[in-house]
Amino acid sequence: MLLEICANSYRSAIHAENAGANRIELCSELAVGGITPSFGLIKKTTETLKIPVFVLIRARSGNFTYSDDEFEIMKSDILQCKALGCSGIVSGVLNKNNTIDVVRTKILMALAKPLPFTFHRAFDWVENPLEALGQLADLGVDRVLTSGQETAANKGLELLKQLKEKAENKIGILPGGGINAENALLFKEAGFNEIHCSATTIKQVIETPKISMNSASFFDERTISFSDETRIANIIKAIS
Repeated sequence: MLLEICANSYRSAIHAENAGANRIELCSELAVGGITPSFGLIKKTTETLKIPVFVLIRARSGNFTYSDDEFEIMKSDILQCKALGCSGIVSGVLNKNNTIDVVRTKILMALAKPLPFTFHRAFDWVENPLEALGQLADLGVDRVLTSGQETAANKGLELLKQLKEKAENKIGILPGGGINAENALLFKEAGFNEIHCSATTIKQVIETPKISMNSASFFDERTISFSDETRIANIIKAIS
């Protein structure tokens, strides 16, 4: 069975290879479900690792429906990843009603070629997963990363089995989310040939900071945050 590690840093990527993982998905900010890592991190990782490095292409946290400008950024990111020697792309786009955005996903796939393309866990938001899987298979997506639309893949195992049966070897099903040494064998016994996890350990590196740099208001995936033009104009007015 192949093990893909979701690596959120260069240190994580090195640990994955040293421990015997078969592939990594490189990203940043696991707390918000992952976003595209910096090009410095991508370059260092692809130059050092011998195992395949797939890169997450996600312009921001929040939903998976992107503005035209955000979509252009994602397209550019894919081209940069290819230039830096990445082995695969992990991405995907949804419509506002959380159906697969077939048109935009197809565009990202075309830019990624000849690299393999994984549709990420945006899949876990779709209303009709079996229909969505058929759409992605028709597009030629290589695999779908999914927890079976549950908070952990072991809880979503029944749907994962249904998806595997529906896939009929036309598209891979990559279980991911909450997989660890205690439950990994469940997926092998169910006939899956690869799994995805982060195998994260959290280590405290400082005592309580003087002030917190975290903001709970930004950790709400129902929202997106941006600098407001009117507020900026008001600040300019105040200091002018």
